[in-house]
Amino acid sequence: MLDVCLLGTGGMMPLPGRHLTACMVRAEGTSLLVDCGEGTQVTLRRQGWSFKPIDAIFFTHMHGDHVAGLPGLLLTIGNAGRTEPVLIYGPKGTGRVVRGLMMAAPELPFPVEIHEIGETEIMAGTLYVRSFRVDHNVPCMGYRIELRRRPEFQPERARALGVPLRAWNPLQKGNTVEIDGVTYTPDMVLGEARKGLTVCYCTDTRPTPSIIEGARDADLFICEGMYGEEEKKSRSREYKHMTFREAAVLAKAANAKELWLTHFSPSLMHPQDVLGEAREVFANSFVGRERMTKILKYDETES
Repeated sequence: MLDVCLLGTGGMMPLPGRHLTACMVRAEGTSLLVDCGEGTQVTLRRQGWSFKPIDAIFFTHMHGDHVAGLPGLLLTIGNAGRTEPVLIYGPKGTGRVVRGLMMAAPELPFPVEIHEIGETEIMAGTLYVRSFRVDHNVPCMGYRIELRRRPEFQPERARALGVPLRAWNPLQKGNTVEIDGVTYTPDMVLGEARKGLTVCYCTDTRPTPSIIEGARDADLFICEGMYGEEEKKSRSREYKHMTFREAAVLAKAANAKELWLTHFSPSLMHPQDVLGEAREVFANSFVGRERMTKILKYDETES
């Protein structure tokens, strides 16, 4: 099971009822935050989710509307009694900006580890994160977050191969075991790979092939829709953003199951009014809102 919550859906500046960009993903004891705009703490508090267990923060890029909530959040995490490290990932320039922001949050009771990344793969607790480059006017990343599902353990095969009972549990978890000089490997007792759960998060970019691959077959694709009306496409090109329709085209090309639009321009006061721009292309499109939450579960009918 994987929980997703939008904590902020605004771009550029906060508005009443619309905080700046942030999203939280939780699964099997791991909590990840993507971006941390102004108002992140407010929405997280209203949602009732804890600050303390945030294991890692992934920044798409270093513009203020995506990072300004960080000092206060770190202070709150510290006040909650955390001592374990908080990991921060982001594109080139992340270290300089984060260290500057942390001047407003001195003497934290936990270490902060900053990692500048390009296109890479990261294991963050129980979640697998793949970063991919997108097209903004500063270095910017999108993220594919997966909860991978272990293959099904097959006790009949284990018995037929004479695998000792004490090896079953570690083999089921994917570990190799040696007992009495005999090596037992997971592939001996596990079935075929099974489909896990995937969320793709992407904002502040023009459409790119990397986004389609990042969102490929995603259960949930969260994508910027800075501008709703298609007549603002020229403006979206100028400032390296997207329209609702452009985001929907990406969702359709990626074969995503569901699209949440986010990162709205302050001028787009009523995004629901232009949702049809997206739904004409990709029917399962929705306007994101503060505390919009989805619990993703494994589909038992899919292998």
